[in-house]
Amino acid sequence: MSPGEISSAFHVHSGQKHLKWSKAIAPVLTVDSGETVTFDTIDGGNGQITPMSTTEDILNFKAELADPLFGPVYVRGAEPGDTLEIEVLELQTSDWGWTAIVPGFGLLTNDFPDAQLKIWKLDPQVSCATFKEGIRIPTHPFLGVMGVAPAQGEFPTIPPLETGGNIDTRHIIAGTKLFLPVKAPGALFSCGDGHAAQGDGEVCGTAVETPMQVKLRLTVRRDMKWVTSPNYSSPSSTLTLAEDQGYYAVLGIDSDLLEATRKAVRGIIEYMVETKSLTRVEAYMLASVVINLRISEVVNIPNYAVSASIPLSIFTHDAK
Repeated sequence: MSPGEISSAFHVHSGQKHLKWSKAIAPVLTVDSGETVTFDTIDGGNGQITPMSTTEDILNFKAELADPLFGPVYVRGAEPGDTLEIEVLELQTSDWGWTAIVPGFGLLTNDFPDAQLKIWKLDPQVSCATFKEGIRIPTHPFLGVMGVAPAQGEFPTIPPLETGGNIDTRHIIAGTKLFLPVKAPGALFSCGDGHAAQGDGEVCGTAVETPMQVKLRLTVRRDMKWVTSPNYSSPSSTLTLAEDQGYYAVLGIDSDLLEATRKAVRGIIEYMVETKSLTRVEAYMLASVVINLRISEVVNIPNYAVSASIPLSIFTHDAK
């Protein structure tokens, strides 16, 4: 790390990475409960995309190398049955990021079969980024991956687990706390997959992916026996402030919850194409980095209702 950047006495560098969840992986660092640890992470593409990349790099993208984990960190005193509290203290993005449509991956794979890539310019000191002229999105950095080792077995890094992992929950920003059930001695915590911004669902398969410097506090808790899957607490509603200027929403209705989500996302894409002079590819990428998804109704069987909404504040001038 450079002078003046995020630092701590306990540090995990970008070369200390692995590509599976397993308690058999030896820790790279051991700390006491309550210690602060910093991490240098590379992007969720594991360096396969650079600021100079083109769509050709997406065609050659190897999914098995994605979502590298940085760690593990052994926390003294953590035992199965305990809870590991991860307090997010600081998150600093790089000066660039990327969003891509990877063939065969994402919510609407059949609708968008072709590879696409967008390279973003980011300023870690500024809380917004330009998508294109007239569209600026708020940035809320967070880690897509935070997890602890499972009790048994080996698991890939892309699917989320009850012990955390690739949960891609955009609300776990600086100032929040994540709580994970400990399944292995020392917890064996790892993290990665930095995002400068993401919409609910990360629907095109990627957010604004970026290398990130991270500062976390790891604390063993024995008073949270109800934690059997990832829980989190947040004192802030900063992610909803963009809605203060209004938003536009589309409801997807279907007897299958996932298909209802697809219908809602397709609808918000068509809204942006028709009213904001975006291509369908641009609208899909924008949805992936900024939309809100909500389950609006689940009790009126057989159909469910899912809403997809977009904050109107991101449109700095109306193209139409």
